[in-house]
Amino acid sequence: MFNDVLSVISVGVAGLDEGAASGGAALTRLDWQPAGDATPELAWQLARLSGDRDDKECFGSVIDRANLEAVDRVIGAEPVWTDVALHARDVLPDLGRTLLHAGPPIGWERMCGPMRGAVIGAILYEGWASSPDRAEALARSGEVKFAPCHEHGAVGPMSGIISPSMPLVVVRNRTAGNFAYAPFMESGGPETLRFGAYSQKVLDGLRWIEQTVAPTLRAAVRGAPDGLSLKPIIAQALHMGDDVHNRNTAASLILLRWVACELAAGGLGRETVARVLELIRNDDMFFLSLSMAACKSTMDAAHGVPNSSVVTAMARNGVEVGIRVSGLGERWFTGPADIPKGLYLPGFSEADANPDIGDSAITETAGLGAFAMAAAPAMVQFVGGKPSDALRYSTEMKQISVARNPGFTLPALDFVAAPVGIDVRRVLDDGSRPVINTATAHREPGRGIIGAGIVRAPLACFTTALYALADAADKAPASHPGERA
Repeated sequence: MFNDVLSVISVGVAGLDEGAASGGAALTRLDWQPAGDATPELAWQLARLSGDRDDKECFGSVIDRANLEAVDRVIGAEPVWTDVALHARDVLPDLGRTLLHAGPPIGWERMCGPMRGAVIGAILYEGWASSPDRAEALARSGEVKFAPCHEHGAVGPMSGIISPSMPLVVVRNRTAGNFAYAPFMESGGPETLRFGAYSQKVLDGLRWIEQTVAPTLRAAVRGAPDGLSLKPIIAQALHMGDDVHNRNTAASLILLRWVACELAAGGLGRETVARVLELIRNDDMFFLSLSMAACKSTMDAAHGVPNSSVVTAMARNGVEVGIRVSGLGERWFTGPADIPKGLYLPGFSEADANPDIGDSAITETAGLGAFAMAAAPAMVQFVGGKPSDALRYSTEMKQISVARNPGFTLPALDFVAAPVGIDVRRVLDDGSRPVINTATAHREPGRGIIGAGIVRAPLACFTTALYALADAADKAPASHPGERA
């Protein structure tokens, strides 16, 4: 019938692929499926919640307007480093015997290895137990409570553990007036609390941060009447090869320059100043604490817009990934965490890896990290892939985002603005899940980083969130999108 080889494009019907290929056809597979994860009920709910240019009062159009309000708050945010809290309890006075952790809520019984190790280390650091065995028994007993960092205005990398005595960077969103907090980055290679290590070396390092680093940097930031505006640093770092999630080299050096000037003008001891500056100089990731807190203060300002489907938090606890949605209150929508796909250090493989963990995906939520990875093509040497992949991620993420942020531009894409405002509806309509670049932790406590890669948020988070939006549409009349929930 055909003289030439038949070329076949398979559009989302994998069951027909084998027949076409066995018949000698040249098969091209198009990665596509119907909107709503190919689920009729979900597709119907998605259609109900979609905007209509000809019907400004339909619920989808109400969501569209609410989303513009939420994204305006993101774009208009002005995060400023204003202080250092010498102890978390100074700014979070209700902690008591509560440890904050990364990701959505989780108890000791379900925690992964790195988080359990970090909990044991934090209990020892606080002096609540005198040995690792007693610390574990205390964690099991229920006497120590656990809560997500996100529910207390904070974010933490990897295990994300914050205990009452730990110092925190304090960032204020000058536009909205809200605050956000993050712990300092430890500089100890793989042997750090955030990866679940709790040796004496780790505990000594934490106390040095508490007793020396935090007071020194507090003096620096308090010496600047207006604090340190972080948005210009992030914008500049994007033009210097950072994404301010897994690459913070430029941002950390810009910070070092500023801190050095402030400390030089102060009256602190020379040896102390030299050691703190050396810490920042030697740690390319030091700025991550400020980047995360800046993004948290930004996204919290966008939370609470009635009817908005914009994601304001995306976090992982090593077992589950959770998102929070601007118009859906304090609820978490969760799905199973995947293992990042990427590169491993010699001697390690996927069998050693823990599923995705950490609050640092707040950067992607705010339109940075992998959403701005076109600014950091060299990062593929860390997470795997080709430089063209970095550009592709930034381009792809616009499909699921409400807008672009003119404050953060991407030179490799002709200075186009980075995409911002993940829309639950667009994720399910397009089928493209938010991409995250991340370090990969060993599944055992304290073994540290064993690689890095790319991971995507599970679709289940967005499916359950969409049903919640549909339920809200059924139960309540549309509120004015500019009002706070």
